[in-house]
Amino acid sequence: MTALLILGAGGHAKVLAETALAQGCFSQIAFLDDQACQQTGDSTVLGWPVLGPLHRALEPAMLQSFSAALVGIGDAAKRLHWLDQLGAIGYERPGLIHPTAWVSASASLGPGSVVFAQATVQAQAHLGTGVILNTGCSIDHDVHLADGVHICPGARLAGEVDVGARSWIGIGACVIQQVRIGSDVIVGAGAAVVQDLADGVTAVGIPARSR
Repeated sequence: MTALLILGAGGHAKVLAETALAQGCFSQIAFLDDQACQQTGDSTVLGWPVLGPLHRALEPAMLQSFSAALVGIGDAAKRLHWLDQLGAIGYERPGLIHPTAWVSASASLGPGSVVFAQATVQAQAHLGTGVILNTGCSIDHDVHLADGVHICPGARLAGEVDVGARSWIGIGACVIQQVRIGSDVIVGAGAAVVQDLADGVTAVGIPARSR
């Protein structure tokens, strides 16, 4: 087992930490968060220390102490920025899979991607860098999720769906088979996506319509 550094100390970072512990690969966890520099005294999250602001991840001494690092920041652009920075200076950026999740042996996870509790990933699905598969979502066969995609709790993607970079599929949303969703798209909670969505749109409703 080894030590894991997590950038961010909010709700997503907490779930990331508990998933890492449940996976059983890490004996020590610490957080970095920009708000830490405004605090006085010791700061902890889930009993693990917050060591300071995010930029400390770039210090050589931090890399010596933590061979692996992940980014627990919900904002996709920031998450990808920091994952790139971490990889460039030599941190491992492991994919995490909660032990209650099911991931096909033929699926692939990019650096820093996470599969949370009770999520399902089917045959030959592909996750890019920094993808979040949140609690209880399902990704069917041959789905392609580009870098920074976030699939929220309970969302369902049918086979051969393609989702562009940094897009966000809201809680409980459904996407029918072979739909193409562009980059930087927001799909609202409970929406039913039955046709392709262009880059940058927000789509809500049943069926989902762009605003």
